[in-house]
Amino acid sequence: MDIFAADLTKEYEDRMVLNIRELHIKRGALCGIIGPNGAGKSTLLNLIAGLLKPSRGNLFYQQPGNAEPPYQKMTMVFQKPYLLRTTVEKNIAYPLKLRGWNQEDIKKRVAVLADELGLTEFLKKKSWTLSGGEIQKVALARALSFSPGLLLLDEPTANVDPGTTAEIEKMLKKINEEEGTTVIIVTHNLVQARRLCKEVIFMNQGEIIEFTTGEKMLKSPEHPLTQKFIAGELLL
Repeated sequence: MDIFAADLTKEYEDRMVLNIRELHIKRGALCGIIGPNGAGKSTLLNLIAGLLKPSRGNLFYQQPGNAEPPYQKMTMVFQKPYLLRTTVEKNIAYPLKLRGWNQEDIKKRVAVLADELGLTEFLKKKSWTLSGGEIQKVALARALSFSPGLLLLDEPTANVDPGTTAEIEKMLKKINEEEGTTVIIVTHNLVQARRLCKEVIFMNQGEIIEFTTGEKMLKSPEHPLTQKFIAGELLL
């Protein structure tokens, strides 16, 4: 799913927190968004998700002129996701029930996702008994249950162990490469951005400073602000 933005702004009480002149994230991208705290990364992600409305400007999906968020084809995973107070199995199945899938197909799909994310033994467990890493994997499985065209993630591995991080990254690469899912991930982890993302956006003070390949962004950035950030001279 392509994402287009033009003259996109967001203000809070007359304070500009986002000001993007132009942006095009192409269908099938695996795109990271990096930058210091307060750069506007999560604001941009929430605007794309339709959770916030822009103060001015345009945000289009799939093609220029289509401004209605395609909610049935997109989903988001938060840094601290909310799970329904029920079993892991029912959490993963929930989007499929909403979409009218039959029970047999739901069961098969849940089983596949649980196997790929190491959740099979947890399917009958209640959500409130899970660890932070387990919760994050359940949230990802639920998000992927209906094979979305656009997956948005806000710091999904910030509070999980390296093993869980590796499982999540493997799954993101898989759905991007095999299903063509457009993946946009906000991360503070520069090593993760280089390891995972084909393209990376660097933001600062609400603006996109640089947008290039992940390899170039983290090895030879062009903009002086990006260079300072990569060198650790701008605060996260």
